[in-house]
Amino acid sequence: MNKHATGTFEVNLNPLDLNEVGDGETRGRISINKTFRGDLEATSIGEMLSAMTEVKGSAGYVAMERVVGTLQGHQGSFVLQHSGTMNRGVASLSVTVVPDSGTGELAGLKGALNINIREGVHCYGLDYSLEDPAGVPL
Repeated sequence: MNKHATGTFEVNLNPLDLNEVGDGETRGRISINKTFRGDLEATSIGEMLSAMTEVKGSAGYVAMERVVGTLQGHQGSFVLQHSGTMNRGVASLSVTVVPDSGTGELAGLKGALNINIREGVHCYGLDYSLEDPAGVPL
């Protein structure tokens, strides 16, 4: 990755019904709506599936969100794939751009996003590359 974008985002989470519910259900389903500010001026819509455990501080989630807007002057959309795990309070998170999901001027986008929460403010860092269809960096 040869470019870096930073900024903040606001997130709105709303519970959704699960399609099927079992006895002792520990899973959840949530809608995700974000507004990004900074190098990425965009909005996103997505869904998250999560699962809690009986052990305090252990859980997991997966999510997909479609981001639409402008990344450092390039307009288009792309999809982010999340995979997060909490292992007895120790967090592990991977958020990557789904290959070939970029559209418009973001076609050819590759990258990974990191999320930090500082004093209640959600911050992102996106390490990325952008190539034209022939593989030439933009």
